[in-house]
Amino acid sequence: MASILKVDELQGITAAGNITVTSEGGAATMQLQQGLAKAWAYFNGQAATPVFFDSFNCSSLIDGGTGTYNPQFTIVMSSANFSAPATGHASGVSWCAAIYSGGKTTNQMHFQSVNLTPVAVDSNPCDIAAFGDLA
Repeated sequence: MASILKVDELQGITAAGNITVTSEGGAATMQLQQGLAKAWAYFNGQAATPVFFDSFNCSSLIDGGTGTYNPQFTIVMSSANFSAPATGHASGVSWCAAIYSGGKTTNQMHFQSVNLTPVAVDSNPCDIAAFGDLA
């Protein structure tokens, strides 16, 4: 019979935020909170004013010009040293990449979508996430 665990909050025994997860093979462990996205956004960057389709821990979206977007965090990161993978797609462009382009701070991600040329292009949809530590 399968077990069902229903809880509203998880806390580690040694420290509240210290929850260890064992890998599928059982040979390695990792801290649960380190593997979770702390923020993500899925949005239309081709709209006159870019708009979220959906997001987590993102309060607003700043349009920095053609292909440049700055999702703002609701709860800030502990430092600007977080990972922010991103993707984008532009109509009529065979390939479009969203890349980190500077200006990343504890309260925002910053990226630009470019085509093969590379020239900045507005993208729809855009996806971006933040992995790191919250403040």
